[in-house]
Amino acid sequence: MIKKYKISSKKVAIELNGKILPKSKYKQKIVKDKDKIEIVQFIGGGWLNRDIFKIDKKILKSRLIVGTGKYKNLAQTAKAIKASGADMVTVAVRRINISNKQKPLLMDYVNPKKITYLPNTAGCFNSVEALRTLRLAREIGGWKMVKLEILGDKKTLYPEMIETIKTTKVLVKEGFKVLVYCTDDPIHAKKLEDIGAAAIMPLAAPIGSGLGIYNKLNISLIIKQSKVPVIIDAGIGTASDATIAMELGCDGVLINSAIALAKNPILMATAFKNAVISGRQSYLSGRMKKNNF
Repeated sequence: MIKKYKISSKKVAIELNGKILPKSKYKQKIVKDKDKIEIVQFIGGGWLNRDIFKIDKKILKSRLIVGTGKYKNLAQTAKAIKASGADMVTVAVRRINISNKQKPLLMDYVNPKKITYLPNTAGCFNSVEALRTLRLAREIGGWKMVKLEILGDKKTLYPEMIETIKTTKVLVKEGFKVLVYCTDDPIHAKKLEDIGAAAIMPLAAPIGSGLGIYNKLNISLIIKQSKVPVIIDAGIGTASDATIAMELGCDGVLINSAIALAKNPILMATAFKNAVISGRQSYLSGRMKKNNF
């Protein structure tokens, strides 16, 4: 059997009918029809390989999702995404510039066959605008996994939850897999999950503020009650904020401004990559009990 399948006997262990077969007998032993054989080898990784990040049926390698706006140019965007290790990015839907058809496109720099695009409704302030945007996004390339973001205030960019809940219901009925930007209110988060949201995305602080996680209690409550992924969205400012989010038990974080507006976006993207991995490992490890002495 070893010879037939060109397996190196030095790199495997064989179990025959529940008993380990010594290497000295590999060439001597004749396999019968009803024999049960187990052949094993070493592979990279360990128990953390079973820690899968799954949104609906989509499995992602990285728990860091990054935005594609606010960079100096598309070349820098692509470099930052690569440095971050992210395999999902948010993208906006905008009109084509007919007067300048030579203007570079995001798809020229970030291949949607290698990096999952997550169309979002950035800049939408009501259900009509959001539905139109995501239906157009689906038409562009069949995208059904989308990020819903309906803003209620132009200054703080806080989510408008009544419109958000109403729109989520419509999108779910139409077969979209909806990741929903929302407040850090556990009641609203539960309603979104109950009507079929694929992921809950509570803000840590106002969009683009860089203030970090302001309400750890509410985020923790949302995590404990949710059976769908909880992804921190908005307000993250530094890599340590992302680590804290992961240590709380969040399934992932979405970052744009903190990377794009850093003095060195590429280096910051790398920092966030490491921070998310470190925070997740810390959460899975189970921290020591706090003591007062």
